Amino acid sequence: MRMITASLAMLGSVAASLVVGQAAHADTVICDKYGSTTVQNGKYVVINNVWGSSATQCINVTNNGFTVTQAQHNNTGGTPAAYPAIYAGCHYANCSTNSGLPLQASNSQFNTVQTSVSMSYPGSGIYDAAYDIWFDPTPRRDGQNTGAEIMVWLNHTGSVQPVGSRVGTANIAGATWDVWFGNIGWNVISYVRTSPTNSISFAVRNFYDDTVNRGYGQRSWYLTSVQAGFEPWVGGAGLAVNNFSYSIGGSVPSSTPTTSPSNPGNGGGCKVKYTKNEWQGGFTADVTVTPSSAVNNWTVGFNFPNGQKITSGWNATVTQNGSSVTAKNLSYNGSVGAGGSISFGFQGTWSGSNGNPTGFTLNGTACTNA
Repeated sequence: MRMITASLAMLGSVAASLVVGQAAHADTVICDKYGSTTVQNGKYVVINNVWGSSATQCINVTNNGFTVTQAQHNNTGGTPAAYPAIYAGCHYANCSTNSGLPLQASNSQFNTVQTSVSMSYPGSGIYDAAYDIWFDPTPRRDGQNTGAEIMVWLNHTGSVQPVGSRVGTANIAGATWDVWFGNIGWNVISYVRTSPTNSISFAVRNFYDDTVNRGYGQRSWYLTSVQAGFEPWVGGAGLAVNNFSYSIGGSVPSSTPTTSPSNPGNGGGCKVKYTKNEWQGGFTADVTVTPSSAVNNWTVGFNFPNGQKITSGWNATVTQNGSSVTAKNLSYNGSVGAGGSISFGFQGTWSGSNGNPTGFTLNGTACTNA
């Protein structure tokens, strides 16, 4: 039988039954089905959220995460038993402090939202380990979000699978993901890592960019919460978030045009604009290339000056050989009409300095600044 995610957990019962606890200083144990508490002076909220099972589930909350200490779930079909999680933002009017959420995805601050998690998994049980990232058409703080729910699956066991059906793959945050889509009153876009991991660090916009490009989200929608936890079907004891982080702010991206030094000012064949958003040790960048005439199938080349390393990309197949980078069109965006533009982006790492790329070319023709 097909099994679906815990997305349905957010309907009705959570809003009616949520119990808000006190801030956790020493370890706090929560066994109430919808019990919650805060950690790090309210920066994050931890919820037990047993919405689909009558079995007792207990979590031990630390300053950085939680461990499921008791769970004898036996949901062998349909929906999972629970979604114990730690989050920043607002979930059914239970809000963390100073998260900057809700935040419209069109706001430049959205590009600075970063998160990371490290997890531990038990040797038995059926579960998935996943982020749950919510978007709503309005700056909602309470009730059910109706825009998009992005789930980022780091690991899963048994025969569980996401809502809907598989619609493709994506290369994001240094990994390959199977992409699933379904609608249960809101869009559910699930990114299932093809090789399981117990840790990840990424910019939220990287997954949302892919969601928007596929037509499942909108820039006008608001990010309301960033959650990380587990959906257990069978068992669940031993699942643990060892450390969770969320940040907003960093460097706000600014437009930084780059001109090819090999043909400064008179390339004529294309114009390029390069914008980046960086934080210590990492960055994301967007590239827009406007050709002077229509093109069918494109290759954009450039060079990094300071040893930057690309870890993932979107809207192009991005490869790197030393300092030289090549971006090639995908199957759906190879044709660009006159007056159109080519847009793609990537995430990378840097040390020392993060200088802008040089030597942009389009199909071998040098580009000038936009």
